[in-house]
Amino acid sequence: MASEIHMPAPVCLIENTEGQLVANQEALEILSGTKNPLVVVAIVGLYRTGKSYLMNKLAGKNKGFSLGSTVQSHTKGIWMWCVPHPKKPDHTLVLLDTEGLGDVEKGDNQNDSWIFALAILLSSTFVYNSMGTINQQAMDQLHYVTELSDRIRAKSSPNSNGIEDSADFVSFFPDFVWTLRDFSLELEADGLPITADEYLENSLKLKQGTTQSDQNFNLPRLCIRKFFPKKKCFIFDRPTHRKKLGQLETLHDNDLDPEFVQQASAFCSYIFKNSKTKTLSGDIKVNGPRLEKLVQTYVDAISRGDLPCMENAILALAQIENAAAVQKAIAHYDQQMGQMLQLPTETLQELLNLHRACEKEAIELFMRNSFKDRDHLCQKDLAAQLEKKRDDFCKQNVQASTDRCSDLLKDIFSPLEEAVKQGVYSKPGGYRLLIQKIQELKTKYLQQPNKGIQVTKIYVLILESC
Repeated sequence: MASEIHMPAPVCLIENTEGQLVANQEALEILSGTKNPLVVVAIVGLYRTGKSYLMNKLAGKNKGFSLGSTVQSHTKGIWMWCVPHPKKPDHTLVLLDTEGLGDVEKGDNQNDSWIFALAILLSSTFVYNSMGTINQQAMDQLHYVTELSDRIRAKSSPNSNGIEDSADFVSFFPDFVWTLRDFSLELEADGLPITADEYLENSLKLKQGTTQSDQNFNLPRLCIRKFFPKKKCFIFDRPTHRKKLGQLETLHDNDLDPEFVQQASAFCSYIFKNSKTKTLSGDIKVNGPRLEKLVQTYVDAISRGDLPCMENAILALAQIENAAAVQKAIAHYDQQMGQMLQLPTETLQELLNLHRACEKEAIELFMRNSFKDRDHLCQKDLAAQLEKKRDDFCKQNVQASTDRCSDLLKDIFSPLEEAVKQGVYSKPGGYRLLIQKIQELKTKYLQQPNKGIQVTKIYVLILESC
């Protein structure tokens, strides 16, 4: 079970070395052993905005993801921490902490855009973390969302106009949570109190205008509204005095601002209760091996200079799992036939009935373990393999019956053959006695059990050879 996997600390899932993204084998092996459905929460945002602290709180720890206390970005690439889900039995909570966006030391916006896109592709809840208020500067910093349609493909072949269907594109997007750190404004509009969610909705309102300035203002807001149908906002006071921020890993809740502690608790409760299981199109629940394959597929596509494609990733995943489902079904068929089939069978129908029962179970097992079997290719492969196994069993049945009947006839008739050689029946009336003896031995032969379907054919062949 995935909940038995013990990760005392995060590991790097996707390494970022000099602008090259590479999947880390250690993390992939951890995922391969995580069989439970996954709830995947990813957090992104500018560097030095406290992302890692929130992720540690979700893990139920003070330490884990590197917090850092300087102006340098600590997290590089995407780091992963798998923990038992605190509210969903038999589920695993996968926390993904990403390197800070806009790190001046990197000097590579392309890299930031890919980190942002991968967080979208891999998560079921996407947390965007920023400082202060939602103003135009905050929106400008979220320009990565406007680039998503240039970074991700839902289908391998867009329509004839080269444009993807909007519903297909948005269908795999995660839920969106905006966390505002060190928020100092009063939550009110027109003199009335508003909620953080209402504040977010107000901030996403569009300008009515057609100037370039209006378009620049509206674009990130349009993308957020379009890509993320489900949105949530949380505000956080400063956790403690600025001089103590570097000690957050060692501070207890009673050392922090009570408002911040309550806000962090509300954020964690929401994530635990509302974050969904990572699900692919066709209601395919993602477990560890499936997320492992998605990571490999997306990172490989980026390294080749291609756009990560959701459809291709799912088909690659289906190809692997469907081939495994065929083998699992074949193994089940072999096991059942091996336990229940005793060769030779008395009739061919007895063998065929047993084959059909085991075949039915095998196909049902395949159907439970397969998905997106394009043109039923894997199911056809399974049917062909089962048909061959049926034919092989029929041949084995004939051979087993032949061998059994031949051995029986040899044992029963060998004394008679010896008597004929010795001339026992070469006397008057001997032929009648021989025929009588043959009938007695034939009756004895027919009374023997487990002769199978060759009982008459082999007897006739033996007689003809005498």
